[in-house]
Amino acid sequence: MNGMIFAAGLGTRLRPLTNDRPKALVELNGKTLLERVIGRMKEVGVERLVINIHHFADQVKTFLREHDNFGMDIVLSEERGELLDTGGGVLKARDLFIPGQPVLIHNVDILTDLDLNALIRQHEERRAYATLVVKPCLADRVLKFNHGILKGWENKRTGEQKIVDEGFYKATEYNYCGIQVLSPDYLENIVLKGVFSIIDEHLTQAKDHPVELFQHDGFVLDLGTPEAIRKASQFK
Repeated sequence: MNGMIFAAGLGTRLRPLTNDRPKALVELNGKTLLERVIGRMKEVGVERLVINIHHFADQVKTFLREHDNFGMDIVLSEERGELLDTGGGVLKARDLFIPGQPVLIHNVDILTDLDLNALIRQHEERRAYATLVVKPCLADRVLKFNHGILKGWENKRTGEQKIVDEGFYKATEYNYCGIQVLSPDYLENIVLKGVFSIIDEHLTQAKDHPVELFQHDGFVLDLGTPEAIRKASQFK
């Protein structure tokens, strides 16, 4: 199993905490967000971990070196020249993964009690093409699934819709949680180029391949703001 941590973002919503450091090195209860996700990746047996970097990239390099890569095979995917968004980041990192293995992807700013082993197990047992962790909730931007298969995306505030097929119209709405597993075939078939969202890639590939959901009913916190960091401090 490969792993990837999205850690290249500017962390603008986290200012002033990111004025002098990358989002990945913001601390929660004395431990950086990056170390927390690396620990989770290690627990589920990820063999190679790719981390994309951009903002204060050298700080991430130094942090990993000082901690001996936490005993893991960690490879950095540098996006110093241009932030590639989530989809572009995966495309750039594609050749860094161990061939023929799926990749577990985790946003660095997500704190959750999700059972990653259960996610991986479902993905493997179903021989899934792609599995997205979602949560039923009210949100402005939602993914729409029909019988567990991705059928579209909608911004409920603006009315914008991205429709995979007619299954969109009887679909159930979910909020994407920033964690996913992608098969080797998915990685090989990436269609979009340049700077693009992984969600747009999912919607593109879903026209020809089933993109499945893994429903999580526990807590998921987006640590994208100082207020969220303060709220999350109650969790260990």
